[in-house]
Amino acid sequence: MELIQQEPELSAYLAADDVVDHDHRLVRETAARLHAESVDVYAYARAAYEYVRDTIPHSFDAGDPRVVWRASDVLRQRTGICYAKSHALAALLRAQGVPAALCYQRLTDDDGSNPVVHGLVALRLPGGDGWHRQDPRGNTADLDAQFSLDGERLAYVVRPELGEADYPVLYARPHAHALRALRVAHDPEALRRALPTML
Repeated sequence: MELIQQEPELSAYLAADDVVDHDHRLVRETAARLHAESVDVYAYARAAYEYVRDTIPHSFDAGDPRVVWRASDVLRQRTGICYAKSHALAALLRAQGVPAALCYQRLTDDDGSNPVVHGLVALRLPGGDGWHRQDPRGNTADLDAQFSLDGERLAYVVRPELGEADYPVLYARPHAHALRALRVAHDPEALRRALPTML
């Protein structure tokens, strides 16, 4: 699948804003600690990915009632759904100069019902061959996402026959529908109802 940059300038995928707030002290400190333990930018990107994937539980998996959306809040409260965890990973990557985009998939149940949009991150490393999607959602007994620059190893492989899709657009800021769901919901059930079914 060919990924499409929403913004023409790569600098847009390094910017800080109120969601991907990599100018926040906690984000900068976390990034600096992970960077100090990494031998190069490739090792740092993997470390940031694994940190978000493995140390911040997906709130639905953990039964956590909190709803967060800002990257620094995800790191501080150590919870979030896929969109929020993607914001945190994008912030950590951008904090060390790695361009990071937000991207999405449309997923369904095994019978094609209950569609929902799932959030991912794409990153671009120096000297690399373009963008590489990563899924920091968090693994379970049935899901095994891994950091990979040589073929995607996402939590979900879309099934077009069920109406699932990989959206090719790389967003510098969260998609408005995804961000709205996080901002309007104050508990997990409200969040489930607010999640977009398509972009």
